[in-house]
Amino acid sequence: MFAIPGQPPVTVTDAAAAQITRLMRRSDAYGLRLGVKKGGCAGMEYTMDYVPEAQPHDEVVEVGEARVLIAPMAQMFLFGTQIDYETSLLESGFKFRNPNVVDACGCGESIKFDESLGTPS
Repeated sequence: MFAIPGQPPVTVTDAAAAQITRLMRRSDAYGLRLGVKKGGCAGMEYTMDYVPEAQPHDEVVEVGEARVLIAPMAQMFLFGTQIDYETSLLESGFKFRNPNVVDACGCGESIKFDESLGTPS
């Protein structure tokens, strides 16, 4: 994993941790696995799945009862990301503040990473 000793690869706000915990309980899931895949108008999209167990090379970040698993192919793209959960009058959802993103589409559903990171398969 791309990490700095003593620091988690991603940070999770209290609001995101509370929502992840709620959804884990509702789904009877072990944790929330984050990944990235090709798609969208900017080229890449985040993936989020509640899973029953960790895979051998997942990076696991625990905040209270919330458990975030980072898929191996996504680790270098998500390093340094803050995961938040925001609620407004019109929408609510997870927000990613990712320092590796250099562009995003207008709708906010897809992103483009710094080309020096490569492209996940």
